[in-house]
Amino acid sequence: MLIETRYFGEVDIEEKGIITFVQGLPGFIDEKRFVVIPFAEEETPLSILQSVKTPSLAFVIANPFLFFQDYEFTMPDAVTAQLDIKDEKEVAVFVILTVQDPFDKTTANLKAPLVFNVQKGTGKQIVLNDENYHTKHQFLRELQYVAKGDE
Repeated sequence: MLIETRYFGEVDIEEKGIITFVQGLPGFIDEKRFVVIPFAEEETPLSILQSVKTPSLAFVIANPFLFFQDYEFTMPDAVTAQLDIKDEKEVAVFVILTVQDPFDKTTANLKAPLVFNVQKGTGKQIVLNDENYHTKHQFLRELQYVAKGDE
């Protein structure tokens, strides 16, 4: 299936790769079908969550556990049921980045992660009731911290 994308022009995607957000995304309730596209051909921790319907609607996303080592939350039972999650191996979690210029000012929204059931192709953005998480965590500061910790 060919779709037009914000960053990559026309892209051929597989139907089975589409993530369906039954309730849409907050602020985009009519946008229900998205696909995750790697940000670059070489390996990178960044991806694009691209609307299948609206070419201009795309979000830069990342796996938060790669950058925020202390990030954790308990999945609400209602979300587990809604996404029909039976095993944690079915789950992928991403956060939306707000990309800034220069890139070192980029922030990650840890308050509202995206949760996918990769087996079923369903997703939901949940809002955490945790005062430790905000919509604008400094992304590269955490990346530098993780890199220094690996030395």
